[in-house]
Amino acid sequence: MSNGFQFLDIILFAMIAAFLILRLRSVLGRHKDPGEPPQKNDRKSFSADASKNNINKNVVSLQGVESDKKDQEETSTAETALEIGVKKIQTATNDFDPIDFLNGANTAFEMIVQAFTKGDTELLETLLNNEVYNNFLQAIRSRESNNQILENTLVRIVSSEIIEANMMDNFANVTVKIVSEQVNVMRNEGDEVVSGDPDHILVVTDIWTFARGIGAQDPNWMLIATRSLD
Repeated sequence: MSNGFQFLDIILFAMIAAFLILRLRSVLGRHKDPGEPPQKNDRKSFSADASKNNINKNVVSLQGVESDKKDQEETSTAETALEIGVKKIQTATNDFDPIDFLNGANTAFEMIVQAFTKGDTELLETLLNNEVYNNFLQAIRSRESNNQILENTLVRIVSSEIIEANMMDNFANVTVKIVSEQVNVMRNEGDEVVSGDPDHILVVTDIWTFARGIGAQDPNWMLIATRSLD
C-alpha cells in the first residue's frame, strides 16, 4: 500500500516539475532576442533626432580638402539655429514632429498646386493666408481674362527639407524647401501652347513658409509666403 502511495507521489512531483518547466519557457519566450536593437519610445528625443536627420538628409557637401574654416563655422551656426528653432516650436506646441510636418507639407504642396491649376479658389482660401491667396487669385483671374488654360502635372516631389524654424510672437513658422518635377504648359483658347513644353519635365525648387497659431482653435498650418529659386 505504501509503495502505491510512493508511486503516486513520484508521478505528482513529475507533473509539477513539467508544469514549472513549461511555465518558465513561456515566460522566457516573451523576452526579445538579445541581438535585437533596443526600441526607443521617447517621442521627444525621436523628434529631435528626426529634425537633425531631415536637416542633413538632402545636403551634399561640396567643400574641398582645403575648405574654408569660416564657411564651416557659418554652416554650423545655421544648423544650430535651425535646431534651436525646432526645439522652441516643440516646447510651445507639445506635438510638433519634423517628419510628420514634412509629410503634411508635401501633401499641402500637392493640394495647392492642383487647386491653383484648376482655379479652385475656395480650396486655396482655406490653405493660404490673405496675402498669398490674393497673389494666387490675381494670377488665376489674369489667365482667365486672357482665355488661357494652365496644365500642370506634378510628376513627383524629389525632396523636401526644413530650412528655417522659429517662434514669432504667438506663431510657429517653418520654412520648407521643396524640389519637385513638373510639366507646366499654358494654352490659349485655340488649344495652342503659349508657354511651356508638354514633353519637358522641369525641376522646380520652391521655398514655402507655413505658420500656425499657438493655442488657436484651428491647429492647421497655413501657407503664408512663397518664393522660387527658378
